[in-house]
Amino acid sequence: VPGLVRWDHPGWFAWFPSNGHEHSLLGDMLGAALGQQGMLWMSSPACTEVEIRTLEWLRQCMGLPDRFAEGGDGGGVLQDTASSAILACMIAARDRATKGKARTHGMHAVGKAVMVYASADAHSSVLKAARLCGIGSECCRLVPVNTARAMDVEALANMMAEDARAGSLVAFCCATVGTTACGAIDPVAALADVCEAHGAWLHVDAAWAGTAALCEEFRPQVVAGADRADSWNFNPHKWMGVHFDCSCLWLADRAPMIESMSVTPEYLRNDPTESGLVVDFRDWHVQLGRRFRSLKLWLLLRCTGAAALGDMVRHHVQLACWLEMQVHASDVLELVVDRSLGLLCIGHVRGDDATQRVLDAINADGRFSVTHCRLGERLVIRVAIGTLCVEAEHVESLWEAMSAHASA
Repeated sequence: VPGLVRWDHPGWFAWFPSNGHEHSLLGDMLGAALGQQGMLWMSSPACTEVEIRTLEWLRQCMGLPDRFAEGGDGGGVLQDTASSAILACMIAARDRATKGKARTHGMHAVGKAVMVYASADAHSSVLKAARLCGIGSECCRLVPVNTARAMDVEALANMMAEDARAGSLVAFCCATVGTTACGAIDPVAALADVCEAHGAWLHVDAAWAGTAALCEEFRPQVVAGADRADSWNFNPHKWMGVHFDCSCLWLADRAPMIESMSVTPEYLRNDPTESGLVVDFRDWHVQLGRRFRSLKLWLLLRCTGAAALGDMVRHHVQLACWLEMQVHASDVLELVVDRSLGLLCIGHVRGDDATQRVLDAINADGRFSVTHCRLGERLVIRVAIGTLCVEAEHVESLWEAMSAHASA
C-alpha cells in the first residue's frame, strides 16, 4: 500500500519487530467496540480487574520476582510505550529524592541539581524524560559502556559519588536490558548495589528483550537483578505479538508513583476510591483517560498461550544463530559485537564506506529493510529478526544479498 511501511513483513529486519498477532487484533477490536474509559475502577471495573490479573499472569510466565506481584506493595500497570513508563518512573524518583518538594513547589525550590543516569547506548527517551519532568538534559549523565556495550558499573559509581559530593541529589538510574543499538544487557544486580548506596531509583528498560523471558533458557540473562529494581518494563507490542501500543510496567512499591500522579478534583471522587479497596490506574501514569488495552494482551495469552509465544522467540533466535555462523565464516563481513538474542550488528571489514554501500544496496533491493547504528565510531548494519512470519528462507535470502553486495 503506497505510503505504508509493513513492519510485519518477513523481510523486515529494521529497528525492532512490531508484531500483531490475530488474537491480539481481535482483542483490540473488542476493546474499541466496548468503548471503556478505565481511568477509575468505578468508571470500568472490568477494565481494571482484567488488567491486574493479566499482568499478574504475565509476571509469573516471565519469572519476574514476587516484589512486583498483585496484592503486594507494588503491582503491574499498562502504559502506552516504554518512553511513558520511563517518564512516569523518573517523576516518581524525582519526587522521592526531593521529598515531594519538586512536586509541590517546583524544581527551583529544591535548591539542588537532581541527577539521573543511563548508559551511553540507552534509549533517547531517558534524556527526553529528563527534559520533560524539569530535571534538565544537563543533569542526565550518560555513563560509558564497556567492551560488551553494557553500562560500566565502576564509571556509574564514580559519577554518582562525584555528584553526591557536589551536593546534587542522586535520584534515578535506567538500566537497559537489550539496548536499541546492539541489544547489550546492563549488569542490573551490580548497578543495584551502586543505586542502593545513594538511595537512587533503579528502573529496568527491557522494551525489546523482555519478551525473551518467556523462555526459561533466556530468562536468567533477561530478568537477572530484577529482584533489586524499583521498576521493570517491557513492550509486548514489539516481539511478543501484541498490537501497538502496549507496554507493561511493574513497580516494587506503587506509593511513590501514586503520590506523584494523583490529583483528585471533586468530579472524580467516588465511594470505591474513598474505600481504599480498589485500584485507580489513572494514578499510575501521566494521562487520565485510558482504554481497555489489556484485552489484546489477555486474548493473546488465552488463545495463543505463553508456551507458543516462547517457541516463537526460540525460532527467531535460532534463525539469528544461523546468520551469525554465516557472518563468522565470511571474509568480508564481521560481527562488531556479540549477537544478542535475535539482533546482530554487522560491519564490513573494509570500513564504514563499504558498510554504507552494503546497507544502501540491501534497502534498495525492495525485499528487505535494515537499519544502522554507530558503536563508538564504527558504522554497523543492524539485523533484528523477529517478525511473526519470518522463516529460514527469508534470512537465507537476506544473507545471499548481503554477502553478494559485500563482495562486489
